Amino acid sequence: MLSFTELIQQAKVKLAQRDADPLRDKVAAAVRGMHEVSTHALLDLIGLPNTTGNARRIVPSMRALGFVPIKSRRLMPGGWRDTATRGWARPFRDVAR
Repeated sequence: MLSFTELIQQAKVKLAQRDADPLRDKVAAAVRGMHEVSTHALLDLIGLPNTTGNARRIVPSMRALGFVPIKSRRLMPGGWRDTATRGWARPFRDVAR
């Protein structure tokens, strides 16, 4: 059984994590089991409008989850030549930081 002060400390830690990245839980739930996803589709999955500002808001969450930004034709249905889109992918090997 935890003491009252330990419970307060745990609550402070949880609150700080939520305030630091409020979309992380939604983004993590949306990309669970995915290897790549377009930014447009991800914003649709978490229920945000498709704007540049919202795309920038999900960047810290995606990087923290191990995704890297990409530009690909493969993420667009029937994508070919000039139909490139931006999105996120999990690397197959470790990324040097």
